[in-house]
Amino acid sequence: MKSLATLLMTAVLSVTAATTHRSVAPHTGISRLTQAQKQAIIGAGEWHRGCPVWLSEVRVLTYRYRGFDRKTHLGQIVVNSKVAHPLAEVFGKLYRMRFPIRDGAFASTYGPHPDRSGDVTASFECRDAAASPCSSSSTTHHWSMHAYGEAVDLNPRENPYVGCGMTRDKTALSYLNRSWHRRGMVTPAVRSAFASIGWGWGGSWAGSTKDYMHFSVNGH
Repeated sequence: MKSLATLLMTAVLSVTAATTHRSVAPHTGISRLTQAQKQAIIGAGEWHRGCPVWLSEVRVLTYRYRGFDRKTHLGQIVVNSKVAHPLAEVFGKLYRMRFPIRDGAFASTYGPHPDRSGDVTASFECRDAAASPCSSSSTTHHWSMHAYGEAVDLNPRENPYVGCGMTRDKTALSYLNRSWHRRGMVTPAVRSAFASIGWGWGGSWAGSTKDYMHFSVNGH
């Protein structure tokens, strides 16, 4: 009887542990925006009527990533439904190669207290394309690929947007020297991961303007 009781108790504990593991295990995948997420995006000023895509056309991609603390985290990025599955493959590759991402939280981009450090890996943002630091203008009056949900900015501080040797992000100044590689900077392996789905890199642009954080479906 004692052996049977021990066996039954072991079975119960095993089922409980398995159930608990499933409930806390990271959940990755692609989903439609919840009403709360839509409200957060609108509240953050990242979507308004007149944007080139409707919120019904974008999806939330939840992915695992390695943080700068070397631990596994869950990130959420809002992307066009057309590119969600290919991007899921890319972020899977980045995770397996242990490429560090500083911040990929949905709330850091669209929350009530978004991260103002400018170092959030994100995608959807209904805005004009940024003008080069070479120019006195702040906009090009053309939609950014982010406005279509077809671009990703990866670790903006470590991979700044620069022109004429300048960047508007003063925290990224030390990263203008691309020959001195540090964690979080785009590597050939990262470029290859995006290239595997046909995406181009802003660091490959001709001329003095480079967008080292930027990957997009058409390279722009």
